[in-house]
Amino acid sequence: MGQLENMQVFIRVVEAGGIGVAAEQMGLAKSAVSRRLADLESQLGVTLINRTTRTSSLTEAGNLYYKRALHILDDVAELNVMASDPKTSLKGTLRLAAPLSFGLTHLTPALDSFAQKHPDLTLHVDFSDYHIDLVEGGYDLAFRIGKLKDSSLKARRIAPVRLALYASPDYLEKSGSPKIPEELKQHKLLRYTLNTTNTWRFQSREGDETTISAEAKIQANNGDFLCKMAIAGHGILLSPTFITWQAVAKGELVPVLEHYTTPPSTAYAVYPQTRYLSQRARHLIDHLLETFGDCPYWDYLPEPTK
Repeated sequence: MGQLENMQVFIRVVEAGGIGVAAEQMGLAKSAVSRRLADLESQLGVTLINRTTRTSSLTEAGNLYYKRALHILDDVAELNVMASDPKTSLKGTLRLAAPLSFGLTHLTPALDSFAQKHPDLTLHVDFSDYHIDLVEGGYDLAFRIGKLKDSSLKARRIAPVRLALYASPDYLEKSGSPKIPEELKQHKLLRYTLNTTNTWRFQSREGDETTISAEAKIQANNGDFLCKMAIAGHGILLSPTFITWQAVAKGELVPVLEHYTTPPSTAYAVYPQTRYLSQRARHLIDHLLETFGDCPYWDYLPEPTK
């Protein structure tokens, strides 16, 4: 039996929770499953599973091998399907990590339409605003916003991300509207804490730059929460437009300091340099480019109704 077949046996043992259950699922003798697992470990020169009479557990090497083996077998299955019929629906598993607010609001409909096109595809999506190690987590892709600091990743630009200041009409009526960035120091501010700095930078139409320290009244690691607090009148928020777009369209938030701009950001699809980019991942990237692109819909909304 070849290594790919032994790899399949190993994955079944891991997912079944033991050799005995895996043997029953595959219709094989327990001794045959044990022998194939031993053959694989002998070929690799490492122990993948610690086995006792009652329990078994993955070693560190086994955990890494399991995650990579899942990708390899998915790629083989996809390659076989694509070779037999290039127009067929995608198959296998696609593992994606995405930021929470953007993911729930904008990636959800994009992934819905993608899944409709490829009903045989399995999607595993992890929504989190925290940095996730793609290799350790076994992900094919991550959707990330902002500067890319990890040089071990490859990236495809998906869409521009524009940031701007917003506040509720009620807040501005009570507290006044700042005319220049320095006046923000006299206002209550709302700040996203996962940014590495608490400074806000602005540029006037004449090209003059200003930096202020954003001493925030309310801080949080979630943009949707901050948007709701801004709507409720708790202060001025610096936010990506993909979070505030609907509140602006409804008139719940209005722009502040419109004559000034903040440094733009970018949304990327990233993947490890050492990772072969599967057909599944390539198709998803193309789908996201088509869905968002250089003119994302959240930046081109009609004026709010009066």
